[in-house]
Amino acid sequence: MKALLEVQDLDVYYGGIQALRGISLKVPENQIVALIGCNGAGKTTTLRAISGMLKASRGSIRFAGEQIKGLRSHQIVARGMAHAPEGRGIFLNLTVGENLELGAYLRKDRESVAKDLETGYRLFPILFERKSQIAGTLSGGEQQMLSVARALMSRPKLLLLDEPSLGLAPQVVEKIFSVLKDIHKTGITLLLVEQNAHKALRIAHHAYVLETGSVVMQGTGAELLASPEVRKAYLGD
Repeated sequence: MKALLEVQDLDVYYGGIQALRGISLKVPENQIVALIGCNGAGKTTTLRAISGMLKASRGSIRFAGEQIKGLRSHQIVARGMAHAPEGRGIFLNLTVGENLELGAYLRKDRESVAKDLETGYRLFPILFERKSQIAGTLSGGEQQMLSVARALMSRPKLLLLDEPSLGLAPQVVEKIFSVLKDIHKTGITLLLVEQNAHKALRIAHHAYVLETGSVVMQGTGAELLASPEVRKAYLGD
Protein backbone atom coordinates (compact mmCIF):
# COMPACT_ATOMS: atom_id res chain seq x y z
CA MET A 1 0.00 0.00 0.00
CA LYS A 2 1.34 3.43 -0.98
CA ALA A 3 2.65 5.53 1.92
CA LEU A 4 1.33 9.10 2.02
CA LEU A 5 3.78 9.90 4.83
CA GLU A 6 7.09 8.15 5.48
CA VAL A 7 9.35 9.09 8.39
CA GLN A 8 12.79 7.51 8.68
CA ASP A 9 15.41 7.67 11.45
CA LEU A 10 14.12 10.93 12.92
CA ASP A 11 16.09 12.56 15.74
CA VAL A 12 14.85 15.67 17.55
CA TYR A 13 16.54 17.55 20.40
CA TYR A 14 15.26 20.11 22.89
CA GLY A 15 18.53 21.89 23.64
CA GLY A 16 20.86 19.15 24.80
CA ILE A 17 18.06 16.65 25.52
CA GLN A 18 17.25 14.09 22.83
CA ALA A 19 13.46 13.77 22.54
CA LEU A 20 13.24 11.43 19.50
CA ARG A 21 15.67 8.62 18.81
CA GLY A 22 15.55 7.28 15.28
CA ILE A 23 11.75 7.29 14.88
CA SER A 24 10.55 5.54 11.72
CA LEU A 25 6.93 5.14 10.71
CA LYS A 26 4.66 4.98 7.67
CA VAL A 27 1.15 6.31 7.15
CA PRO A 28 -0.51 4.65 4.14
CA GLU A 29 -3.03 6.58 2.06
CA ASN A 30 -6.63 6.45 3.30
CA GLN A 31 -5.77 4.83 6.62
CA ILE A 32 -5.93 5.81 10.28
CA VAL A 33 -2.59 5.39 12.06
CA ALA A 34 -2.28 5.90 15.82
CA LEU A 35 0.68 6.73 18.06
CA ILE A 36 0.24 5.64 21.66
CA GLY A 37 2.50 5.78 24.70
CA CYS A 38 2.88 7.33 28.13
CA ASN A 39 3.32 11.06 28.74
CA GLY A 40 6.80 12.11 27.63
CA ALA A 41 7.16 9.23 25.17
CA GLY A 42 7.64 11.61 22.22
CA LYS A 43 4.23 11.46 20.57
CA THR A 44 3.57 15.21 20.41
CA THR A 45 7.19 15.88 19.44
CA THR A 46 6.80 13.46 16.52
CA LEU A 47 3.76 15.31 15.19
CA ARG A 48 5.40 18.71 15.69
CA ALA A 49 8.49 17.59 13.76
CA ILE A 50 6.38 16.18 10.92
CA SER A 51 4.35 19.39 10.56
CA GLY A 52 7.39 21.67 10.65
CA MET A 53 6.81 23.12 14.11
CA LEU A 54 10.07 21.58 15.35
CA LYS A 55 13.35 21.13 13.51
CA ALA A 56 14.65 17.57 13.21
CA SER A 57 18.42 17.19 13.50
CA ARG A 58 18.56 13.93 11.53
CA GLY A 59 16.32 11.79 9.40
CA SER A 60 13.87 12.03 6.53
CA ILE A 61 10.22 13.11 6.31
CA ARG A 62 8.59 12.38 2.96
CA PHE A 63 5.02 13.48 2.26
CA ALA A 64 3.29 12.46 -0.98
CA GLY A 65 6.71 11.39 -2.27
CA GLU A 66 8.36 14.74 -1.54
CA GLN A 67 11.01 15.52 1.09
CA ILE A 68 9.50 18.07 3.50
CA LYS A 69 12.07 18.03 6.30
CA GLY A 70 13.28 21.59 6.73
CA LEU A 71 10.17 23.22 5.26
CA ARG A 72 8.19 25.77 7.28
CA SER A 73 4.76 24.86 8.60
CA HIS A 74 2.84 27.04 6.11
CA GLN A 75 4.72 25.40 3.22
CA ILE A 76 3.72 21.98 4.53
CA VAL A 77 0.07 23.06 4.91
CA ALA A 78 0.11 24.21 1.29
CA ARG A 79 1.20 20.70 0.25
CA GLY A 80 -1.84 19.11 1.91
CA MET A 81 -1.11 18.45 5.58
CA ALA A 82 -2.99 19.96 8.53
CA HIS A 83 -2.26 19.75 12.26
CA ALA A 84 -4.85 20.06 15.04
CA PRO A 85 -2.40 20.53 17.92
CA GLU A 86 -2.51 19.52 21.56
CA GLY A 87 -4.19 22.30 23.53
CA ARG A 88 -6.36 23.13 20.48
CA GLY A 89 -4.45 26.26 19.42
CA ILE A 90 -7.52 28.19 18.35
CA PHE A 91 -7.75 32.00 18.31
CA LEU A 92 -9.60 32.61 21.57
CA ASN A 93 -10.45 36.26 20.84
CA LEU A 94 -12.01 35.55 17.42
CA THR A 95 -15.43 34.08 16.65
CA VAL A 96 -15.99 30.48 15.64
CA GLY A 97 -16.64 31.58 12.05
CA GLU A 98 -13.49 33.69 11.93
CA ASN A 99 -11.41 30.78 13.23
CA LEU A 100 -12.77 28.53 10.50
CA GLU A 101 -12.12 31.11 7.78
CA LEU A 102 -8.50 31.44 8.96
CA GLY A 103 -8.12 27.69 8.48
CA ALA A 104 -8.50 28.37 4.75
CA TYR A 105 -6.13 31.36 4.63
CA LEU A 106 -3.87 29.80 1.96
CA ARG A 107 -6.76 28.94 -0.36
CA LYS A 108 -8.05 31.03 -3.26
CA ASP A 109 -11.00 28.81 -4.28
CA ARG A 110 -13.67 30.77 -2.41
CA GLU A 111 -16.64 28.70 -3.63
CA SER A 112 -15.03 25.49 -2.42
CA VAL A 113 -14.10 27.17 0.87
CA ALA A 114 -17.77 28.02 1.40
CA LYS A 115 -18.72 24.37 0.74
CA ASP A 116 -16.06 23.15 3.18
CA LEU A 117 -17.39 25.58 5.79
CA GLU A 118 -20.81 23.96 5.36
CA THR A 119 -19.19 20.54 5.74
CA GLY A 120 -17.53 21.61 8.99
CA TYR A 121 -20.85 22.83 10.35
CA ARG A 122 -22.49 19.57 9.27
CA LEU A 123 -19.83 17.50 11.07
CA PHE A 124 -20.15 19.67 14.19
CA PRO A 125 -23.66 21.23 14.27
CA ILE A 126 -22.92 22.97 17.59
CA LEU A 127 -20.32 25.10 15.78
CA PHE A 128 -23.01 26.42 13.44
CA GLU A 129 -25.08 27.42 16.46
CA ARG A 130 -22.00 29.12 17.92
CA LYS A 131 -20.56 30.62 14.71
CA SER A 132 -20.82 34.22 15.97
CA GLN A 133 -19.61 33.35 19.48
CA ILE A 134 -16.10 34.22 20.68
CA ALA A 135 -14.08 30.99 20.67
CA GLY A 136 -12.65 31.59 24.13
CA THR A 137 -16.15 31.29 25.62
CA LEU A 138 -16.74 27.79 24.19
CA SER A 139 -16.61 24.67 26.35
CA GLY A 140 -13.51 22.46 26.11
CA GLY A 141 -15.31 19.99 23.88
CA GLU A 142 -16.56 22.73 21.55
CA GLN A 143 -13.05 24.18 21.32
CA GLN A 144 -11.73 20.75 20.34
CA MET A 145 -14.39 20.43 17.66
CA LEU A 146 -13.41 23.88 16.38
CA SER A 147 -9.73 22.88 16.27
CA VAL A 148 -10.53 19.83 14.11
CA ALA A 149 -12.97 21.73 11.88
CA ARG A 150 -10.47 24.56 11.36
CA ALA A 151 -7.74 22.08 10.34
CA LEU A 152 -10.13 20.58 7.78
CA MET A 153 -10.63 24.01 6.19
CA SER A 154 -7.22 23.73 4.49
CA ARG A 155 -8.63 20.67 2.66
CA PRO A 156 -5.80 18.34 3.78
CA LYS A 157 -4.82 14.96 2.40
CA LEU A 158 -3.36 14.14 5.83
CA LEU A 159 -4.73 15.35 9.16
CA LEU A 160 -2.51 15.18 12.26
CA LEU A 161 -4.50 15.08 15.51
CA ASP A 162 -2.83 15.53 18.89
CA GLU A 163 -4.84 14.31 21.89
CA PRO A 164 -8.32 15.16 20.55
CA SER A 165 -10.06 13.60 23.59
CA LEU A 166 -7.84 15.10 26.32
CA GLY A 167 -9.85 16.46 29.25
CA LEU A 168 -13.24 15.92 27.62
CA ALA A 169 -16.39 14.35 29.06
CA PRO A 170 -17.07 10.75 27.91
CA GLN A 171 -20.05 11.70 25.73
CA VAL A 172 -17.98 14.38 23.98
CA VAL A 173 -15.17 11.85 23.41
CA GLU A 174 -17.69 9.54 21.72
CA LYS A 175 -18.78 12.40 19.45
CA ILE A 176 -15.18 13.30 18.53
CA PHE A 177 -14.28 9.72 17.62
CA SER A 178 -17.47 9.27 15.64
CA VAL A 179 -16.60 12.38 13.60
CA LEU A 180 -13.00 11.16 13.09
CA LYS A 181 -14.41 8.03 11.44
CA ASP A 182 -16.68 10.21 9.28
CA ILE A 183 -13.68 12.35 8.26
CA HIS A 184 -11.76 9.23 7.28
CA LYS A 185 -14.67 8.07 5.13
CA THR A 186 -14.32 11.26 3.05
CA GLY A 187 -10.85 10.09 1.95
CA ILE A 188 -8.68 12.00 4.44
CA THR A 189 -5.79 10.07 5.99
CA LEU A 190 -5.38 10.45 9.77
CA LEU A 191 -2.32 10.31 12.03
CA LEU A 192 -3.65 10.29 15.58
CA VAL A 193 -1.86 10.82 18.89
CA GLU A 194 -4.20 9.82 21.69
CA GLN A 195 -3.89 9.15 25.43
CA ASN A 196 -7.08 7.05 25.28
CA ALA A 197 -5.25 4.06 23.82
CA HIS A 198 -8.34 1.85 23.75
CA LYS A 199 -10.32 4.33 21.65
CA ALA A 200 -7.37 4.99 19.34
CA LEU A 201 -6.60 1.32 18.70
CA ARG A 202 -10.23 0.52 18.00
CA ILE A 203 -10.34 2.88 15.00
CA ALA A 204 -6.69 2.55 13.86
CA HIS A 205 -5.68 0.39 10.91
CA HIS A 206 -2.09 0.46 12.19
CA ALA A 207 -0.46 1.77 15.34
CA TYR A 208 2.95 2.46 16.87
CA VAL A 209 3.89 2.34 20.55
CA LEU A 210 6.44 4.96 21.64
CA GLU A 211 8.60 4.84 24.76
CA THR A 212 11.25 7.44 25.63
CA GLY A 213 11.47 8.73 22.06
CA SER A 214 11.66 5.37 20.30
CA VAL A 215 9.21 3.02 18.56
CA VAL A 216 9.12 -0.16 20.67
CA MET A 217 6.18 -1.96 19.06
CA GLN A 218 3.90 -1.71 16.06
CA GLY A 219 1.06 -3.66 14.49
CA THR A 220 -2.55 -3.39 13.44
CA GLY A 221 -4.91 -1.77 15.89
CA ALA A 222 -6.47 -5.16 16.58
CA GLU A 223 -3.09 -6.79 17.19
CA LEU A 224 -2.05 -4.18 19.72
CA LEU A 225 -5.45 -4.29 21.43
CA ALA A 226 -4.89 -8.02 21.93
CA SER A 227 -1.25 -7.69 23.03
CA PRO A 228 -0.76 -8.58 26.74
CA GLU A 229 2.09 -6.02 27.01
CA VAL A 230 -0.04 -3.23 25.56
CA ARG A 231 -3.06 -4.20 27.63
CA LYS A 232 -1.02 -4.14 30.82
CA ALA A 233 0.86 -0.89 30.09
CA TYR A 234 -1.79 1.24 28.36
CA LEU A 235 -5.23 -0.30 28.72
CA GLY A 236 -5.29 -0.77 32.48
CA ASP A 237 -5.50 -4.59 32.44
